[in-house]
Amino acid sequence: MINFFSETDFKLIEESNISKWIQLVSDSENKKIGEINFIFCDDEYLLKINQDYLDHDTYTDIISFDNTIGSELNGDIFISIERVKENAVDFSVSFEEELRRVIIHGVLHFCGYKDKSEEESVLMRKKEDEKLLLFHVEQ
Repeated sequence: MINFFSETDFKLIEESNISKWIQLVSDSENKKIGEINFIFCDDEYLLKINQDYLDHDTYTDIISFDNTIGSELNGDIFISIERVKENAVDFSVSFEEELRRVIIHGVLHFCGYKDKSEEESVLMRKKEDEKLLLFHVEQ
């Protein structure tokens, strides 16, 4: 089950298409969806989570709490809509594209991909690009 919640006035459009795409990505990684919760919030909300749970005092676009069991993906993914909007401008992409990248970034973490080292980050970006292409596959 894929759930979408908002702690701001943001409303995800195309929820059904996003859910189908996440399922397609999961299948492509030989994983199954357990329960994944996406919580859309603002910078301050995510900063507080970063401070309280990760002891980081920085703004970020995404924080994921992975509760995956074996090949069943489970967890909570918090996304700052403010940060995604700013990153979209910085990277010269649409808000929708950047949001999809961040969404799938969290799912890829649940699939076991990391991004702490340079090598891991390169692989993560490659996987993001690969999975973004699946969004346009006939669903």
